[in-house]
Amino acid sequence: MEATPGRERLIEQFKADGLKVMFGNPGTVEQGFLDAVDAAEDFRYVLALQETVAAGIADGYARATGGAALLQLHSGVGLGNGIGMLYQSLRGHTPLVVVAGDAGVRYDAMDAQMACDLVALARPVTKYATRVTDRNSVLRTIRRAVKIALTPPRGPVFVALPMDVLDELNSEPVLPATVPLTDVAPSDASVGRAAELLAAAERPVLLVGDGVALSGAQAELAAVAELLGADVYEVDSSEVNIAASHPLRRGQTGHMFGPHSKELVAQADGVLIVGTYVFPEVFPELESPFRPGAKVVHIDLNAYEIAKNHPVDLGLAADPRQALRALAGVLEHRLTPQRRAAAAARLDVRTRERAREDRSADEDGSPMAVFLRTLAERTGGDLIVFDEALTTSPLVTRYLPPERPGDYHLTRGGSLGVGFPGAVGAKLARPDRLVVGFAGDGGSMYTYQALWTAARHGIDAKFVVCNNRKYRLLDDNIARYWQERDIPAHGFPHSFDLSTPEIDFAGLARALGAGGTRVEKPDEAAAAVGRMLAHPGPFLVDVQV
Repeated sequence: MEATPGRERLIEQFKADGLKVMFGNPGTVEQGFLDAVDAAEDFRYVLALQETVAAGIADGYARATGGAALLQLHSGVGLGNGIGMLYQSLRGHTPLVVVAGDAGVRYDAMDAQMACDLVALARPVTKYATRVTDRNSVLRTIRRAVKIALTPPRGPVFVALPMDVLDELNSEPVLPATVPLTDVAPSDASVGRAAELLAAAERPVLLVGDGVALSGAQAELAAVAELLGADVYEVDSSEVNIAASHPLRRGQTGHMFGPHSKELVAQADGVLIVGTYVFPEVFPELESPFRPGAKVVHIDLNAYEIAKNHPVDLGLAADPRQALRALAGVLEHRLTPQRRAAAAARLDVRTRERAREDRSADEDGSPMAVFLRTLAERTGGDLIVFDEALTTSPLVTRYLPPERPGDYHLTRGGSLGVGFPGAVGAKLARPDRLVVGFAGDGGSMYTYQALWTAARHGIDAKFVVCNNRKYRLLDDNIARYWQERDIPAHGFPHSFDLSTPEIDFAGLARALGAGGTRVEKPDEAAAAVGRMLAHPGPFLVDVQV
């Protein structure tokens, strides 16, 4: 094969792996590579004004496509800017292929401006981090990175690309990366043992996470839950693993306080964990939250998470869809008539409870509730929601419930700012769908520049600021802190307040090339929904909460 500069061959490798869109922010040490990007056919560069924004857009794009996304950061300073968002991707198992340039291998001894150990900087927030130093190992390294990013447990990977290595001639073959198939089924004996442990449960509980969504196991999960009559709680979940309307779905366990999760599982005598780790709280229980004698089965492709924090009776390193399908088949034959009747009774109780909840739901007259209700009515719920509303999320999901896989993405990982860039990435991936990103006023300001990227590239995403003029989640958390430590309630710290000076979110949107309007009163909400849906391009609505 005729040798060509590594920077050009690299682009061909990306295209061979289906990576035809690159998100990034440019820098001098990548200039030769980016010049080649500009000249490349069938390859698109999506410019963000700051690396955190680029990383958030790439994360949203990968989540919406179900595949990998390509992210370019600028040397050590740019990588440093993106670290917080890469942590989101690591915790959420987003397959990002992250590349960053540096001046060159020949300058390593000089300790020059912007010199940094990029691999050491990236390693804590990636599955794999390396640096290419040989001109004929560039494509090999990229293929390895793509394979690692897409192999469960998925996650971001990082490759440092020195400028002088990319400038040299490269004769490597351009071949697509080989990603191993992981639709692994457990043995019949293992499934039989799992069924034996769970079939006798009188208070069964399922704890599920995004491993279910990744394997497309929503139907299999619902079948097992119905056979057992088991409540389903989502743990560290950010995708649709079971439809919100399913009567056995009980919501999220939470991510802050271990006692809350313990309370939800304390009475369970049979626990099935699928596609998640337990438990992901910031302040977790150090002792096992499960009652003595409870039978615990854990299914996950990520063997590291099985029994990581608490002992289990049986761990199956297997694909959730294959394992749940097999488990349902065995339970069909193993459950006694009495157990089937008890499971059906539990399902019936939850179905009647859900019906009562739906009938008794208050007609909230707040500006946000009217806005959401109107949006749901005018779209019929046919939209993709990227949810970083945080304390307003319960209201968002009440009117726009997560029902279908791919229609809902929730923030994850703990750092703020993913909502707006995530919506931009999702809309770029799904241009045929209406995409609306929700963020709190505080979280939105981490990555507000995402609106500029949407305007520049003609990405017709919509945005909603849930404006309560504070970091409301911190108010809620410190109130819990005071209660636990018998500290009398008093005024919240001033650092939690965002009311002074007031932020003109709609004005900021217009300054960045998007449309914008503000809703202060309930009777303004319907018109704002109409303006947002009719606007040809990115549009933001600032809704007072």
